[in-house]
Amino acid sequence: MPVISAPHDFNEGCLFVDLESIFGCPLYLKCEGFNFAGSIKLKAANEMVESAERDGILTPDSILVESSSGNLGVALSMIAASKGYRFLCVTDSRCNLSTRLLMEALGSQVHVVADLDANGGFLGTRIEYVRALVASDSRYVWLSQYTNAGNWRAHYRTTAPEIASHFPRLDVLFVGAGTAGTLMGCARYFRQWHRPVRIVAIDSVGSVAFGGKPGRRMIPGLGMSMVPPLLDESFVDEVIPVEEADTIRTCHRMARRGFLFGGSTGTVVSGATDWLSRHNTHGLTAVAIAPDLGERYLDTIYQTNWLQDLYGDHILDDEQMIALPRKTNPTSEAPDHRTGP
Repeated sequence: MPVISAPHDFNEGCLFVDLESIFGCPLYLKCEGFNFAGSIKLKAANEMVESAERDGILTPDSILVESSSGNLGVALSMIAASKGYRFLCVTDSRCNLSTRLLMEALGSQVHVVADLDANGGFLGTRIEYVRALVASDSRYVWLSQYTNAGNWRAHYRTTAPEIASHFPRLDVLFVGAGTAGTLMGCARYFRQWHRPVRIVAIDSVGSVAFGGKPGRRMIPGLGMSMVPPLLDESFVDEVIPVEEADTIRTCHRMARRGFLFGGSTGTVVSGATDWLSRHNTHGLTAVAIAPDLGERYLDTIYQTNWLQDLYGDHILDDEQMIALPRKTNPTSEAPDHRTGP
């Protein structure tokens, strides 16, 4: 058992869940929520902070500031508390209450913006606020997860190799798209690998990241109201947009089997199982990345009144929730390699 002195020194990266008994298709889920920050964002946060320290950008007088819908804010709050930095997280009204309270418990300041940007989201407004802060006081240091190469390098160095070591015959990888850090880091790694891996990006309906029409998005995490600056679509083989209703049903379906995951994970798994249901999965090794766990969503996607107010009374109708596992429909070709973990 490891003994640590800093919270970011622990991050379990080698836990996978076999979802075939739940969804009826071969899918391994890489669980990234078992660290003190509770999400995959710890990797990017740690990489960006350490890089800024090496470059002399961060000093004892610095005040970290970042725009985040939640998980990166928690990760930076934890690291800032551990290293003695002040941190201000600029978020918006979609950020879960428990997430805001957690950041404040770790000693961070939280500013919540309320005005929508031109694409009907909050990201543009958050970034404008951050830029104004940085311009007003030289002590503010903006790591900018949207443009910082450390965001994708973290996953090139850690997440992708962890998958590769467990699944040397990997055929397809499903990755949620937000800032595109995880997506780009993994895609770049597997582009150079010893065998071709199909990279399938999972996006939220209402996100404009891949040119979609802007729309209402109430679940934080995946999706963007601008094209992610880190995104290079030449590394992506396919994009699957997922409706939030399907995200919610997928989360509840896993919860009824004892696995409580967050909204981003529900989106990724929904998109992955949809893709697998339309392809020949014989001998296929498929992995999806679960960015976080579900405790921070108890007052939203796992709260009946919140669900019914936003998505209607029938969002969790019994016939949808107890549906038989998906059956693979080999209507499309997919790599046919005998594989195993």
